[in-house]
Amino acid sequence: MKKREVVVGLVVSLVMVSLSGCGLRYAATQAQKQNAFLHAQVCGMAAQTAAEENASARLCALTALSARQSEAFVLDYGVPEELEHGQAELDRATHEEMTVVAETAMADAARQPDAWALADGALELAIALAGLLGGVYGARAAAFLKLAKDKSKALKEIVAGNELFKQLYPEQAQRFKEAQGRQSQTTKTIVTELK
Repeated sequence: MKKREVVVGLVVSLVMVSLSGCGLRYAATQAQKQNAFLHAQVCGMAAQTAAEENASARLCALTALSARQSEAFVLDYGVPEELEHGQAELDRATHEEMTVVAETAMADAARQPDAWALADGALELAIALAGLLGGVYGARAAAFLKLAKDKSKALKEIVAGNELFKQLYPEQAQRFKEAQGRQSQTTKTIVTELK
């Protein structure tokens, strides 16, 4: 009995984390790593330039702090495999070249993991864990999780079908909303999160 509770607790936790918008993100791409590295280099150059040009003490302190803070981004994202712009190249790099790297990094950063794929992966992992437990409880847990996975797939198909209906028949959108208005608040919340 205790094994079953542990497995169910793990599954519920994984699903909740997957669907709650917990901030999961993809690993940093090479463009993001390059952008973080370039940012650190640019901030360092700005701090050095401010000091060399006898800027105000406040500006020197701010640019020095910015340079220091940008080092954390490089540590977080990681150093790019290939440094496209070494220090000598960085001095010659054009604003346009660095802008391209920044834009690519921004596009990469905007990608979000698909909640459906995360939930499906979590359920697959839980089913595998239940299989490792073996025995009656493992088999029951695996069957329960398989049913949860099938229900998740069905819900995804329903939501996708509803969205397609609203696109194909915009004149019926108000009636559709009225029909869906009878759903419980819990159901409305889940469907809103799934969209």
